[in-house]
Amino acid sequence: MADSLKDIRGKIDALDERLVQLLSARAKLAQQAWHAKGSAAAYKPEREAQVLRRVRELNQGPLSGAALSRLFTEIMSACRALEEQMVVAYLGPEGTFSQEAVVKHFGAATGSQPHASIDEVFRAVETGAAGYGVVPVENSTEGAVGRTLDLLLNTSARICGEVMLPVRQCLMSVAPRRDNISKVYSHTQSLAQCQQWLLRNLPQAERIAVVSNAEAARLASKDRRSAAIASRTAATLYGLKLLARNIEDDPKNTTRFAVIGAEEVSPSGRDKTSLVLSTRNEPGAVHDLLKPLAKHGVSMTRLESRPARTGLWEYVFYVDIEGHQQEPRVARALTALARKTSFLKVLGSYPAAR
Repeated sequence: MADSLKDIRGKIDALDERLVQLLSARAKLAQQAWHAKGSAAAYKPEREAQVLRRVRELNQGPLSGAALSRLFTEIMSACRALEEQMVVAYLGPEGTFSQEAVVKHFGAATGSQPHASIDEVFRAVETGAAGYGVVPVENSTEGAVGRTLDLLLNTSARICGEVMLPVRQCLMSVAPRRDNISKVYSHTQSLAQCQQWLLRNLPQAERIAVVSNAEAARLASKDRRSAAIASRTAATLYGLKLLARNIEDDPKNTTRFAVIGAEEVSPSGRDKTSLVLSTRNEPGAVHDLLKPLAKHGVSMTRLESRPARTGLWEYVFYVDIEGHQQEPRVARALTALARKTSFLKVLGSYPAAR
């Protein structure tokens, strides 16, 4: 005979009681681990990545792996907050996709600090005003974020993590309908990511580029004939109605963010290493750069060129490879690569995005 609703609820209450006990026990162990480390930094990217991978491996449903990852991210965030008040700098203001990336990676219990520019995020990390920073690196539709790449070349900060954030653009306004919308505010990249939707649905509306999607939402909140393209978080923050959801032209639209910090990260078991390098301006030079990777069985996942700003037609190359720089095969490849380059800088080894 099937359990009654009352019996089912009784079992849920009993499990909730057990969950509270287990979470409290976990938090106490996390505190003990922090003291055992000599009160070192509470955030260990490689350890948190291993925890989340193990959770996914143990999962038998019905909760999805992504749902469990979100739950355990928040558990680790709350435990971390018991040990130290960590601050993460991001490209603000509040309500940007960068802030969403902070919450996705570090959890809501982590303190966040908005900054007006990517330069200021790097400066906050370099001066110790923030323990870590989150900056956009590339978008699957619009390509690399040049300012981030330029700063990674010259900064002392290291990449210690990455966040893949699906970008879900929404149209929002104080008006209840989009019939009378004459202006649409958004960041340049967001306008580009939604241009086909705008052509079909708001062909007469003026498109106005502003410094951030959050700023677009703020401006739209002051004018009933305007709208903004931004995140749901921005709509909530500025009291706007969602007139349309998921209006990006590419449903797979994703932005990759880098987590930057001062310390190197130990291997987690599934890592990436990011490099920047340059070579002589001569035929076959780029091809020669790839040989050490192939010889030592290291896969390259990204290659991006940028002007070197040191001379006409000179370039630096940003490369992502699979593996950690401490792994023997990767270390051998990097040693061989250094012999073939005029400049090589390891930007960091870090857990691959979860």
